[in-house]
Amino acid sequence: MYSELNGKVAVVTGGGAGIGLACATRLAESGVAVGIADIDSAAAEQAAQTLNSQGRRCMAVVTDVSQPAQVAALFQTTSEAFGPIDIAVNNAGVGSPLTPLGDTEETDFDRIMAVNLKGVWLCMREALRHMTPLGTGSIINMASALSTTTFPGSSLYTASKHGVSGLTRSAAVEYGESGIRINAICPGFISTPLLHSTVTEEAAKAMAAKHPMNRLGSPAEIADAVVFLASDASSFVTGSLFSIDGGWTAT
Repeated sequence: MYSELNGKVAVVTGGGAGIGLACATRLAESGVAVGIADIDSAAAEQAAQTLNSQGRRCMAVVTDVSQPAQVAALFQTTSEAFGPIDIAVNNAGVGSPLTPLGDTEETDFDRIMAVNLKGVWLCMREALRHMTPLGTGSIINMASALSTTTFPGSSLYTASKHGVSGLTRSAAVEYGESGIRINAICPGFISTPLLHSTVTEEAAKAMAAKHPMNRLGSPAEIADAVVFLASDASSFVTGSLFSIDGGWTAT
């Protein structure tokens, strides 16, 4: 669909499964060479092997996005293998059980912020270091519907995703004339293997009911938006928070 993506190079964090895998797949199908980063080495390797067997250009890079040296190595390894980085999809993230704020622990806070917020900051910083000398690039952060709304028990996760939206908008303004576009996607509840393995069928139905469309989203629907934001079709789009949430945050 977006022929100009053919030959470009992307990094996708959390690319071994779920939304990240869908993003890596859509980009690879568009002719993009993809560095698939995941802390789960088996998942990253399987994703890369599957896509390469289909004639795509992908490589697995085991990465803990909360570690600066590993993030730097991810971007360097990918660029050495495929060429300059054009697209960074900062998707890696963790969730947490619903817990009243007064019952949360410092370890809970540190874990969520280390991956969801610090990890995005580190990946954005590294992407900007690679893209700025070239004067072009697209950075796409995975925020959340909880970047603009909330519900009881989600305080720490909500805070981390509000932080992602703030980083996105601030950096987009700072780099507005650089040729680098910076946007975020704010998904609602998405039907992934992880979601269905961690919640009951009843809970999944309750999640679906939060969306006026009364269903869960699919990873492919998020990936389609990522490809759009990576392409020239979004050339006048930066600093935007794209809600893909079945109408949840419109209520």
